[in-house]
Amino acid sequence: MTEFKKTMKTIILSFTVLTLAGAMTPVRAQVEYVDPTIGGIGFLLEPTRPTVSLPNSMVRVYPVRRDATDDQIRSFPLTIISHRLGELFWLMPCAGGPDTGAWSRPAAYDQEKTTPYYYSTRFDESGIRTEFTPTARCGFFRFNFPTGKATVLLANRQGGEMNAGTNNSVSGVEHFKDMAAYFYGEFSAPVSIKSSTSDNKGRLAVTAGENSPALEFRYGISFISVDQARQNLRAEITDWNFDGIKQKARDRWNEVLGQIQVEGGTLAQKRVFYTALYRCYERMVSITEEGRYYSASDHRVHEDARPFYVDNWIWDLFQAQEPLMEILQPNMVSDEIASYVRMYEQSGWMPSFAVLFGDHPCMTGNHAAAWMADAWFKGIRNFDLKTAYEGLRKNSLDATLLPWLNGPKMPLDDFYNAHGYMPGLRPDEKETEPKIVPGELRQSVSVTLDNSFDDWCIAQLAGELGNQADRELFLKRAAFYTNVFRGDKGIMWPKAADGKWIEPFDPKFPTGRGGRDHFTENNGYTYNWDVKHDLRGLFTLMGGAKAAEAKLDQLFREDLGAPKHKFYDLIPDSTGMAGQFSMGNEPSFQIPYLYNYLGSPWKTQKRVRMLLETFFPDTLLGIPGDEDGGGMSSWVVFSMLGFYPCSSGVPAYCLGSPVFDRVTIRLKNGETLRIIAKNNSRDNKYIQSFRLNDQPSRRVWFRHADIAGGGTLELEMGDQPNKTLGADPADFPPSEMSLLPKTLE
Repeated sequence: MTEFKKTMKTIILSFTVLTLAGAMTPVRAQVEYVDPTIGGIGFLLEPTRPTVSLPNSMVRVYPVRRDATDDQIRSFPLTIISHRLGELFWLMPCAGGPDTGAWSRPAAYDQEKTTPYYYSTRFDESGIRTEFTPTARCGFFRFNFPTGKATVLLANRQGGEMNAGTNNSVSGVEHFKDMAAYFYGEFSAPVSIKSSTSDNKGRLAVTAGENSPALEFRYGISFISVDQARQNLRAEITDWNFDGIKQKARDRWNEVLGQIQVEGGTLAQKRVFYTALYRCYERMVSITEEGRYYSASDHRVHEDARPFYVDNWIWDLFQAQEPLMEILQPNMVSDEIASYVRMYEQSGWMPSFAVLFGDHPCMTGNHAAAWMADAWFKGIRNFDLKTAYEGLRKNSLDATLLPWLNGPKMPLDDFYNAHGYMPGLRPDEKETEPKIVPGELRQSVSVTLDNSFDDWCIAQLAGELGNQADRELFLKRAAFYTNVFRGDKGIMWPKAADGKWIEPFDPKFPTGRGGRDHFTENNGYTYNWDVKHDLRGLFTLMGGAKAAEAKLDQLFREDLGAPKHKFYDLIPDSTGMAGQFSMGNEPSFQIPYLYNYLGSPWKTQKRVRMLLETFFPDTLLGIPGDEDGGGMSSWVVFSMLGFYPCSSGVPAYCLGSPVFDRVTIRLKNGETLRIIAKNNSRDNKYIQSFRLNDQPSRRVWFRHADIAGGGTLELEMGDQPNKTLGADPADFPPSEMSLLPKTLE
C-alpha cells in the first residue's frame, strides 16, 4: 500500500463527514475525545492512571509515578498485576552505560502524550523519547536516543530471573502472590546484554552499538511460560512496524467507543463521557493464551476455547459497570460469569474479587449473586446457572460473611444466621474473633445490609431453578436489613449481640478508623439507603413516602458535623460530599435516583445534573473518589446517557436527565437504541414528557426488555420541573420484597 493510500485510509477511519446546513463538518473519532489524565490527581485517595491497553486485555502499561503532579517517572511495567495492585517487571531507558544507581533513579519528563492506545514522553536530562503501544498480550516500546548511545534497563520488581537469549532476545520470570509471570522480548538491532542480580531480582543492561539513536523493543507476556510468551509475541506482533500496531490499537478502541455515538453537549462533556467509557473497559481482562489459561484458583493450566477472565473488584463494579457491559457486551459478560463459575469449581468457593492471583476477598457482601441475577434476568444465560447457584448458596450459608475474608464460616456467622444481623461491638468491648482483619473490623451494619440484598438475589435464582424451599429461606434472609434499622432514630444503627442498640453512637462519625466498626467506607447517612431490593419496605420503616422524601432531601443538606479535615480523617473514602451524600464512593450511586420511587423524579433530574457538573470536570481533578476500574466511570456513562440501573437483579432502569441531544447505541444483536432529548440544554434539564418506543409514558422507568431489541427513548426537556410526571404511585419503579424479576422480562 502506498503512503498516500495509508494516509487516506487513516483519514477515512478517523473522521466521518456530516452535511449540516450545507456545510461539511468533520466529526472527531470517539477515541480522540478520551483523555486518560482526567482524574490523575486523587482528591484524598488513589488517582487514575493513564493506562495504555486494548479493551479488557492482559497487557496494561502506564508510567510509574505518584500521580499526575509527580514530575519524575520511576519506570514502566511490562504489564500490571491488577488494577491498583501493583506492576510486573521493570523497564527504563537511560543514556550511555548505566551505573549501579541507574536502577533506582527516577527521571524528570516533559512533552507527555497519553491516549488509550499510545503513550509517549521525553525525559528532560537525557532527551530520550519513549513511546509505547499495545496488543492484547504484547507490548511495543520505541526509543529515540539523541546522543546515539542506547541503553535499556530491565529488571524484576519483586523477585525472579532475567535472562539473555540469542538473536537480541531477552526473557524473564517474575514471582508474586504464589504464582509467576513470564515475558519474552526482542530488540530491533544488535545489542550486548549484561546480567546481574540484586536482592533476588534479576537485572539486564541492554546496550546497542555506537550511533544507535533508535531502538525498539517488542515483547509478549504470559502467565503460563516463557515459551508461551514467545508464541504470544509471534502471533500478535509479526514485524517491526510500531506505527502499524499503534493504528490497530487505535482502531480497536474506536470500534469499542464508537458503539455509542453522541451528538450535542459541550466538548468538555464529550471528553468526560468517552474517557469514562474508556475506563469501563479496564476490567475484567481475558488471560486466555491460545486456548489455554493459568488459573490461580487451583494453580493449574487449563485448556478451554472459551475466554477466561479475571480482575473484577465486584463490590465496586456490580452496581453500574457490570450492568453497562450487560447492555454493550453481553457475550463478554456471559464469558466473565462462566469464568467465575469455573473458579468456584476449581477452588470450592465463589470468589469475590477474582484477580490474577486468585480471590482477593476485599470489602463485604456476596455480590456475585447480584451480578449473576442481574445478567440472568436481562437474558444473559450462556453460563451454568445450576453450578453458579450452588456456589452462591454455599458462600451465603457456609462461608464467612466477615469483611476481607473468604472460607468457612465462623462463630459470628453462626450468630448472623440465627439472629439475622451481624453483631457490633460497643466502644469498650474487645474483639472476640481472632481472624478479623486489622483495620477492617466487623463493619456490622454494612455486612447485614449487603448480604440481605445478595440473599434476595439468590432467592430469585432459586425460583428460576424451581427450588421453592430455598427461595423462601433466602427471602427470609433478605429481610434481615430490618434488624439494623432503628425506628426511633430513623436510621441504620449497629446492634450488639444482646439485641440492644449500641450507645453512644453518632451516625455521622462511626467508631473505628474509617468507620470500619459498623460501616464500610461511609457512615450511617449513606447506608440508610442501601436496601436496593425492598425500597417499599424501607420507606415504610421511615414513616412512609413523604417522610422518606424529606429524609432524602435532608441527606443532601445535612452538615458534615465537623471541620472537613476531621471528617475526612475519620472517613477518608467518603469524598465528593454534597451534604452527607458522598459522590465519591459506590454505595451512594443509586441514591440520587431514589426520588423516582417517591413520586418526585424531577429532583433526581436536578440532582444528577448538579453532581455531574460539580464533581466530573474534564481535568486532573475530574474524579471525586477512587476510580476502581470502571466503578465510578460507569455511573458517569449511565447518568450522562440519562438512565441508571438502581437495583441489580431487577431488569429495569430509572430515568435521570440526559446530557446529550441524541445518543445512538449499536447493540451486539445488530439493533440500535436511540435516546433523543429535544430542547435539551444546561438549564433545560427537566423531563417534560417521555415516549418509549413511540408510545407516551407516564412512568420514569423502563424495562431492560424495552431496549434489548433496540428502541427509542424520546424526551422533551424544559427548564421547569414537570411535577406530575411519574408522581402517581401506580407509575413508580418496582422495588419490593415480593417482586418477581422474570415478570419484567
